[in-house]
Amino acid sequence: MPEPANRPRKIGVLRGMETTFPDALIPYINSEYAGRNVVAEFVLIDTVKMDDEPGYDVILDRISHEVPFYRSYLKWAALKGTYIVNNPFWWSADDKFIDNVIARQAGVAVPKSVILPHRQHPPNTQATSFRNLKYPVDWDAVFDYVGFPAFLKPHDGGGWRGVTKVNNPDEFFTAYNASGDDCMMLQEGIAFEHYFRCYGVGRQKVHIMPYNPLAEPHRRYYDVPEGPYDEQLLQKIERDVLALCNALGYDLNTVEFAVRDGIPYAIDFMNPAPDADYHSVGHDNFEWIVRAMAEFLVEKATEERRPRQFTANGFLEPAV
Repeated sequence: MPEPANRPRKIGVLRGMETTFPDALIPYINSEYAGRNVVAEFVLIDTVKMDDEPGYDVILDRISHEVPFYRSYLKWAALKGTYIVNNPFWWSADDKFIDNVIARQAGVAVPKSVILPHRQHPPNTQATSFRNLKYPVDWDAVFDYVGFPAFLKPHDGGGWRGVTKVNNPDEFFTAYNASGDDCMMLQEGIAFEHYFRCYGVGRQKVHIMPYNPLAEPHRRYYDVPEGPYDEQLLQKIERDVLALCNALGYDLNTVEFAVRDGIPYAIDFMNPAPDADYHSVGHDNFEWIVRAMAEFLVEKATEERRPRQFTANGFLEPAV
């Protein structure tokens, strides 16, 4: 049965522990876009039957990376025609090492990176599971390629989980031996003169924020140089943010750049549910992300979209 022509378009927000961003986003949409026949609300689900309908035109995902039930729900909703921010199929397949390869292909400078074998066997594996692995590992070749200082980090991210700066082989092995069954990546350290964190929204809008990764977490957007910053550098950063978000198909992302010798190196850009807490990012940045995200969600909820291709490749391609 066709839907009524005047049916309100529904925007759902799938939230986790955060409060300020979703609590500001929903009333902003409902007040600022009241004349667009859209309504925003928090997603409520219990079980999901195959034959159900999602009931949402667009869902903003802020938590499925931590809740597998939500991730499967979002894939189901995408199959049913809901536009998900961000694409749960690609998000499930993504990792930081592969992103660095994609970034280079997109013309973005990145640190030298190496993905490493697990230090301990992952669950449900044993020694025979690793008969394809060369042993011993040629660690000298790894160190010669990456250099020191370097950063050892999980290849799948996790909000600074397990990130260690290592200055020599001894420090590397201490950190690597403590990594358990995580798959780790060793990445060149960039001694930077400037550092920026940037919102990318809709693969069209960029908001560049000076950022200090060395400060206490609650001060990273505050303990920064006042500027001004070189205009050509900012234009290059904006171009690189858009190149990365378009290459990865992320409609919401943050991209971090460490600037060395005038060259912005993309350090971290797999952040499909980036920090948008008022108390963290500050008033001006918070106002920008609420406005930009609201505008994009309303745009996607009200536009006519062609049906998605029902193949794995179709869902891994950027959504339209």
